[in-house]
Amino acid sequence: MIYAKKKLGQHFLHDENIARKIVEIFLRENSSEIILEVGPGTGALTKYLLEESSLKYFAVETDERMIVELQRQFSSLKSNLIHGDFLEFDFNTIQSGEISVIGNFPYNISSQILFKILDNKERVPLMLGMFQKEVAKRIASGEGNKDYGILTILIQAFYDVKYLFEVHEQNFSPAPRVKSAVIQLMRKKRPPDLKNESFFRSLVKAGFNQRRKKLKNSLSNFLAGKNLDDEEVFSQRAEQLSVDEWIELSNKLYDLHS
Repeated sequence: MIYAKKKLGQHFLHDENIARKIVEIFLRENSSEIILEVGPGTGALTKYLLEESSLKYFAVETDERMIVELQRQFSSLKSNLIHGDFLEFDFNTIQSGEISVIGNFPYNISSQILFKILDNKERVPLMLGMFQKEVAKRIASGEGNKDYGILTILIQAFYDVKYLFEVHEQNFSPAPRVKSAVIQLMRKKRPPDLKNESFFRSLVKAGFNQRRKKLKNSLSNFLAGKNLDDEEVFSQRAEQLSVDEWIELSNKLYDLHS
């Protein structure tokens, strides 16, 4: 028996019904020929993914014990098992084409995983996976909600988010101390009309880093000395603006700096 390593954030899903449900939704929504499983662990999702023989399956796993176990269970995988850290993984090591991502993601690096997806959005049309419930709610939340924040806006600018269902702690071994939930990110058919994505990210981060302040104060460094007190948007706080309003504001302020 392989024991989970706490330092790797491992919690192995052992409920077959949940595993099958996750894969069924993923395959139904997937339109890519290539799929990438992150942290396959003992293969709870893997065995159902491999039943779809028309897809090219790859997996990234940081734990060498799991590589050995997966090769024992699924001899057909061979070189499609990549031993390494997903956060350092280069999507270009897989042949050209879009790659849909699935996983029971380590909770201790949830935000970093989502930023990794975001940084590779041109190649990732779909991501579906298990996260800590708190993180899943944050990604799926709307404006005016306490869960609404930086990652919410950056993800929702490019992806449509669905909060699918929650999973009880006892469906894992060992049982995590936090609640879990499955979410889906589907890349938007039309990318946002952003003049500068880097500026957009910086602006959103500045707004939420002082989220109790009104935007005229938290974004003062972006106002380029302009007096914009007459615009209602600057009398609001960061969590009051929708994703579209943040995009519009970013474009307006970017023009001030151009």
